[in-house]
Amino acid sequence: MQTSRRTFVRGLAAAGVTIPMFREDAFAHLFRANTIAGTKPALAVAEDELYWAQIQRAFDADRTMINLNNGGISPTPTHVLEQMIRDLKFTNELPVEHMWRILQPRMETTRRELAKEFGCSTEEMAVVRNASEANEIMIYGIDLKRGDEVLVTNQNYGRMIATWQQRERREGIVLKQISFKVPPPSDQYIVDQFKAAITPRTKVIEVPHITNLTGQIMPIREIVKMARPLGIEVMVDGAHAFGHWPMKRDELDVDYYGTSLHKWLHAPIGAGFLYVRQDKIPKLWPLMAAGEGQVNDIRKYEEIGTHPQANFNAVSAALAFSQGMGFDRKIARLRYLRDRWAKRLMTESDRVHVLTQIGPDKSGAICLFHVDGLDPVKLGGWLLSKHHIVNTPIVHPEFSGIRITPSVYTSVNEIDTFSDAVLQAIKTGIAS
Repeated sequence: MQTSRRTFVRGLAAAGVTIPMFREDAFAHLFRANTIAGTKPALAVAEDELYWAQIQRAFDADRTMINLNNGGISPTPTHVLEQMIRDLKFTNELPVEHMWRILQPRMETTRRELAKEFGCSTEEMAVVRNASEANEIMIYGIDLKRGDEVLVTNQNYGRMIATWQQRERREGIVLKQISFKVPPPSDQYIVDQFKAAITPRTKVIEVPHITNLTGQIMPIREIVKMARPLGIEVMVDGAHAFGHWPMKRDELDVDYYGTSLHKWLHAPIGAGFLYVRQDKIPKLWPLMAAGEGQVNDIRKYEEIGTHPQANFNAVSAALAFSQGMGFDRKIARLRYLRDRWAKRLMTESDRVHVLTQIGPDKSGAICLFHVDGLDPVKLGGWLLSKHHIVNTPIVHPEFSGIRITPSVYTSVNEIDTFSDAVLQAIKTGIAS
């Protein structure tokens, strides 16, 4: 057993995975899971409950509730949380020494490992507190003149739309929101919606990599390819994307990318990253002031004043855990759980409509459904109060439904319990 574990660690190291100091039982769960998986392909592992039982044990989740809102914030594996707590305690012993002189320099490891996973230079990777901070650096940091136009969709994250609207009120830029069908008929259809809205005054397109409402994966590379020759900057809100499935910068060909790490990477709450292509850094202002000598330095975006370093350093442990699991296995499992409930509900009731594309590459764990004759807000409240199922009712001017987002620690039994409850609501109603 000991030799096998050494072999396991060497295999991870050969794959470029940096292993922080795992808690022994967390390491054991990951080791046993990978022993169970062996050389089976990701799609086969997705249905292997012995494998996922080991992953589930790495999380101290509250099993009295069924959490199907992991798109908001995900729990972190217990050993990751414990590393953060350990560093917080260490900081508190002598903050000016322990945090600034010991822990803060170690964030360069987090930067290096995130950059390696995303496929960019360490000098293009800023570690920030969340996707909102990363995206607001992009939104406020780019120079625009009165009358310049910005394109977003009306399915962009609400805070990002509000940020652009504040620039609109304050500076006189023009914000245009495009609409698209749910679910969209094709990727090209989405690109065409943007293309039709472009004018000679269009300077920026800001688009989610995956929408927080329906979980639609957007054709980022195609949007960039269309916009770049026109001199239009494309900013990508990747809040729900990084850590959700395997991805690299060059596959997307992006210049700007912001994401949260406490959703799908399972990092502690309060961590994210901002990627800015090297030649774009000098012209993108930081959210808080940085010295003139930092004009070319990605670290200028991290100038936020005193903050707890422990959150950022624990990202390395979260990243290593997901890498040890395998992002290909993760997305295969998440799509398996999505299909298990979505296809069952559609099969057993013609009143159920899934408003998310559920093909193999159009969405991930996030999926929106609507039931004819049932108000989604009331249904969501009934699922929570009567069945202790955490969910996310969505009401948009153009559609409505309930967003369901399982995670890697979600069990098949929990998914089936949710499906049973919805079918009960369809059959008997939710009045009682």
